[in-house]
Amino acid sequence: MLRHAAVLIALLATPAFADEDIKDQYPGSVLYEKPIEVIPDVWSAIGATAPPGYENAGHNNNLSFIVTGDGVIVVNAGANVKLASALHDEIKAITDQPVKLVINENGQGHAMLGNNYWIDQGVEVLAHVDAAEIFEEDNGALFANMKRYAQENWEGTYPMGPTRTFDDKEVIEMGRFTIEVLHLGEAHSPGDTQVWIPAESLMIAGDIAFNNRISPIFADTCTSCWIETWETAFAPLNPTYIIPGHGHPTNLAQVEDHTIGYLKHLRAKIGEHIENGGTLEDAYYVDQSPYAHHDTFKELATKNAGQVFSEMEFE
Repeated sequence: MLRHAAVLIALLATPAFADEDIKDQYPGSVLYEKPIEVIPDVWSAIGATAPPGYENAGHNNNLSFIVTGDGVIVVNAGANVKLASALHDEIKAITDQPVKLVINENGQGHAMLGNNYWIDQGVEVLAHVDAAEIFEEDNGALFANMKRYAQENWEGTYPMGPTRTFDDKEVIEMGRFTIEVLHLGEAHSPGDTQVWIPAESLMIAGDIAFNNRISPIFADTCTSCWIETWETAFAPLNPTYIIPGHGHPTNLAQVEDHTIGYLKHLRAKIGEHIENGGTLEDAYYVDQSPYAHHDTFKELATKNAGQVFSEMEFE
């Protein structure tokens, strides 16, 4: 256990400066980084904190797996078959236990577009019902975008949704683990899913949590709901270890600052702007400088400000 604590301490000690210009950390694989063992038997291949692109093959989210003793549970199918296959190769190098379940953290491409790799091998794929519905609506556009940036790495991928869904909670007993698959409430995108291991105090948080990078705010994101879900349902679980949807494993305090702290800051600035009679055109330039050192700031800050203005204008 000391080795795993040392790994986590090292990650927490890493400065929070942007690393989106850091080159691929695992040149021998389409994975951006080789999986690390966060705590015993819980592993994660940490994605780039940059946007998806050819260099990272779409591996800009975290692809995690749990070696239970009676099979492996994978969290996130990956953005394409090449990433799913590469993750499977890493799993097979660690254990001869078969993959028995894949959990999609939401309905976005990097969570679901690798589903067909696993389904073709007879592995069940689980997702929240809302995530399945949004993927059904959006998979054509998600697939086209992935083909554009991934280039030859898209080959063999075809969009497939999950094989089964859940509503609020599903408890899975496998090997030595009791795992709670949760939908704690509205947050980043429809059907956001968290994988909670109470006995280990570890949360594979999905996109309710971001670390070292700015979260994108979509047209269907309710930032006030996200904050409420965090404060009433996520934070009270008080996980010791958090594997966020994006960024390195961390603790509750840091990921709360990087995610909810950012949302609260932006909402406060937009609220002041609206109270002063400000327009949408000027809202793009509200002060977000406290978070300017985070990755994807330059790609997302102005877009996020516009989305939050549209959300708050009639609150």
